[in-house]
Amino acid sequence: MYSEQRDRAQRDTASAGIAGAAAPALAETVSLAIVGSGGAGAMRAGEILLDVAAKAGFFGLMSRAMGPQIRGGEAAALLRLASAPVSSPDDHFDLLIALDWANFSRFAAELPLSSTSLVLADPDEGPVPVEITESGARIATLAMKALARKVPGGRVNMIALGAAAALIGLPTALLTAALARQFGGKDEAVQAANAAAVALGIEAAAGLPPVRRLTAPPPVAGPRWNISGNQATGLGALAGGVGFVAAYPITPATEVLEWLAPALAETGGILVQAEDELAAVNMVIGASFAGTPALTATSGPGLALMSEALGLAVASETPIVVVDVMRGGPSTGIPTKSEQTDLDIAVHGLHGDAPHLVLAPNSIGDCLFTTQWAVGLAETLQTPAIVLSDQALGQSRAIIAPPPTAPALPGRLIASASATGEGKGYQRYALTESGVSPMAIPGTPGMTYVADGLEHTPRGVPSAQAADHDAQLAKRARKLTTFDYGPAWADISGEEGAEVAILTWGSATGPAREAVQRARRAGRAVRLISLRLLLPARPAALAAALAGVRRVLVVEQSAGRQFHKFLRANYDLPGEVAVFNRPGPLPIRPAEILARLASWE
Repeated sequence: MYSEQRDRAQRDTASAGIAGAAAPALAETVSLAIVGSGGAGAMRAGEILLDVAAKAGFFGLMSRAMGPQIRGGEAAALLRLASAPVSSPDDHFDLLIALDWANFSRFAAELPLSSTSLVLADPDEGPVPVEITESGARIATLAMKALARKVPGGRVNMIALGAAAALIGLPTALLTAALARQFGGKDEAVQAANAAAVALGIEAAAGLPPVRRLTAPPPVAGPRWNISGNQATGLGALAGGVGFVAAYPITPATEVLEWLAPALAETGGILVQAEDELAAVNMVIGASFAGTPALTATSGPGLALMSEALGLAVASETPIVVVDVMRGGPSTGIPTKSEQTDLDIAVHGLHGDAPHLVLAPNSIGDCLFTTQWAVGLAETLQTPAIVLSDQALGQSRAIIAPPPTAPALPGRLIASASATGEGKGYQRYALTESGVSPMAIPGTPGMTYVADGLEHTPRGVPSAQAADHDAQLAKRARKLTTFDYGPAWADISGEEGAEVAILTWGSATGPAREAVQRARRAGRAVRLISLRLLLPARPAALAAALAGVRRVLVVEQSAGRQFHKFLRANYDLPGEVAVFNRPGPLPIRPAEILARLASWE
């Protein structure tokens, strides 16, 4: 059941002290990057560090920087560990460890450094790139390859892992335990080599310049999860009752499917790998028509292929969920980088007047809530729902408290058997006050109806009459615009009555949330409004949330200001409106938002 899958996602967290002598700079948050060529083990080292941090009682975030190559190319594990929840990268990295410099220039712009940063370079890897020397960061040598050669089967990434853990103050005992979990199924020689290499890295760290070290975390209150956004999306699908998934693999959405395949099998559901996205979405429509809540996951190119079938789901009032884990575009674009540029197609990409739902999670944990809520809304309102996640959420991992579950919804209104005889009285598309009509499951006596893309009468008979078209258009719109979505339509935080507000959505919420927290600590009153429900628009609700606001800063990750244009088309924004936007792959950072806010002072 869903609860079993939820428990599997949970990671027990134990309190532990921070080993090692106190360093000059203690911090509540530390950011580090481990970079190298694809296959060098940067990601594995980062995952182990995140695991150790979770067991030590910290929160954390690990994102990935990599190229679109199938093999090789560049790879970087980007971590931020903290004593409180974090959902955004920091302004710069405190520690950068280069396993090699082979492809560093490809993602150097994504690794901001400062004069307080420490860069560890292997002398065997040649000169330090100019991007590093020009940053003003401190540079120290760590002979990782030479140290690894001292251990039969030793790996450079394990040397880096030991050095990183020691420099930032993670407990050695927990690191040893994490190695046992990660490599417990390997040959004993492999386990011994990794442990010895890590020990050499820890020893070498004693002779390196200091960096910011984590303070001891507060006592652990309740369980913590170590989970990715794509896994949380899969968990949300199960929580919503999804029993059928069909999809075609595509970066960066594939992990949703990889997680759901065994999970669905254990809960009695089915996952089918379709031959393409067109087949996938039509399979999902068919499964839902048969009575099973259904979902597919894709990215921008796949969503483009699904647009015609989504129109069929609107016209036939068949509930489905399409999760779009957005990436850089257009076309193939940058498959492994994040961008918020599928908003336009999600909102406007269906042909005709086609009211539907568009939702967006605003954190890794919120991927669970929003996907579960999308399934519930789609089933209750008998309409397709598009969930706009993105690579920054989907392929990042976080240490978080268990996220809340979505509010319970009525679910699908099922028609009971007709006593009047087959086809005599059942009106599949009856013009009800709510706009929602009872939906029959195929095979129910007296409930036969045709579900296709043609306009129809209340009984489902094809019709080209203006009266029928007007009535059905109004019905499909009415059920979305009159429904009570409750407070989940947006996340609102910050100062009530503030004259300045940040308006944002999706993964841009993380840095905006931290910017608001920093502003409040500095004595500035700022509100944060992150829209979770994008379509249908909620003008009255947003107007109430913006009461008293005279200046609005719109924050988004798109070159074309798609979110700002969407807001202008659907809402009356008060006072002065400014936009802070840029495309991927560079993430938006809290200090940049603060600087934009400061320009108003």
